[in-house]
Amino acid sequence: MRYAFYPGCVSRGAAPELYSSTLEVCSRLGIELDFEPMKTASCTGAGVLQEKNLRLGDTLNARTFALAEQSGMPLLVICSTCQGVMSQANKRLTTDPDYLASINEDLADEGLEYKGTVEPKHLMWVIDEDIGIEVLKEKVVQPLTGFKVAPFYGCYIVRPSTALDFDSHPERQRSLERVIEAVGAEVVDFDGKTACCGFPILTINQEASVKMVGNHTGEAKDKGAQAMVTPCPLCHLNLDGYQPAASFQRAESIDLPIIHLPQMLGLAMGVDAEVMRLNKHIVSTTKMLSAVGVSP
Repeated sequence: MRYAFYPGCVSRGAAPELYSSTLEVCSRLGIELDFEPMKTASCTGAGVLQEKNLRLGDTLNARTFALAEQSGMPLLVICSTCQGVMSQANKRLTTDPDYLASINEDLADEGLEYKGTVEPKHLMWVIDEDIGIEVLKEKVVQPLTGFKVAPFYGCYIVRPSTALDFDSHPERQRSLERVIEAVGAEVVDFDGKTACCGFPILTINQEASVKMVGNHTGEAKDKGAQAMVTPCPLCHLNLDGYQPAASFQRAESIDLPIIHLPQMLGLAMGVDAEVMRLNKHIVSTTKMLSAVGVSP
């Protein structure tokens, strides 16, 4: 299947390991990523721009949707924050014809028009709904049997559920667990899996943000998790990058590797750990790789 690929900002900057892992995993799953339609697409605004200027944020996302619409391909994203912000913008645009018409007046300067037919879709949902869990299982060459993984959704890919179309796709509430189970790993459930990682408040209240990191990773570790997987690169940045500070704050070592969804998939598909840049994380993945029988 072919998709207009929107990689977002973080995977091309602060978390390049997500980008390289995504390309390899998609290739093995038969997901063809077309880079051309999104070459001039902008940032979604990440919810920050929307707090200051909602219309500007919606205009930027409508422009991205119009580019995808022109390509005739569905729109694939790999960031939960991008998914959430885009879904909310799309909900406003497609349920208010007058608002969409007004936005299109601005897009007309570039010869663009958004007709309201695009559904931005996270890789996690694409695998679960479009490719199929059974196809994923067929691609697994090294099942992560016995490996205990805690799922961490974060905020944007679970709320608001109306914008994310949970009514039509109730399975999305458990899509990450379904993918974890498909690669043979054991799901370690914990209360904080759909809570905020703390990233949005990092610059205004670092102490509270670090405490949230410690609460989530500490709880998952206490319940037996050997790693935590997330579909959100911003969650990864906080949970991985600030885990040493959280350990210091709690006066105890947490040492829980945080991996991107495509990295977990890649491990089960036999992708080389170096290709997925698993040696670039703040929290070492060495013990995790040993546990699944992979050389660092």
